[in-house]
Amino acid sequence: MAVKLTKNEQKKQKDSLKQYERYLPTLQLKKQQLQLVIRQIEAEAEKVKKQKEELVASLDRWVAVFNENKSFPSKKRLEQLVRIDSVKKGVGNIAGVTIPVFEEVSFKPVVYDYADYPLWVDSAVDALKEIAELDARNSTLSRQVYLLEKELRTTSQRVNLFEKVKIPEARENIRKIGIYLGDQQTSAVVRGKIAKNKLVKVASND
Repeated sequence: MAVKLTKNEQKKQKDSLKQYERYLPTLQLKKQQLQLVIRQIEAEAEKVKKQKEELVASLDRWVAVFNENKSFPSKKRLEQLVRIDSVKKGVGNIAGVTIPVFEEVSFKPVVYDYADYPLWVDSAVDALKEIAELDARNSTLSRQVYLLEKELRTTSQRVNLFEKVKIPEARENIRKIGIYLGDQQTSAVVRGKIAKNKLVKVASND
């Protein structure tokens, strides 16, 4: 878009440049903060994933018994003994982004007859509850990463806009206007000198 070659426009462009240069460091800092936090959350998610894998591996000794689970009546299978009632989440804020924060998982009370299950059932239920909690925790962390990466993309776009478009554009406009106004001033001086010389000649002829 063509820029007006006037002093008012020159001031406007200079004011815009100051605003861009003042706002850019804030955006760059936010971008760095988001990148750092995302890496931290991803590391935490990896830790939770390994905890789950270790817990599942620790159940290997029950593999044969878990196979027995398939032969139970549908209402008495292990998954029926562990039912999530609700996942409680709080709200956090990172770099202006509202994110969910995992707090706890509550399970529906399930009463079962010990006579219907082997001795390992209590340990299995505890393990399954812990696995369910780790899954809920990891799901929340994944949501945090999604929201923060979305904000990071927006922030990165703004940083690029300021660095590669707005600031160079404003500087170029200021340069163009400065050259034009300088040329205009030079032309005015030349015209003034010509007019003065004419007046001097007219006066000398008189």
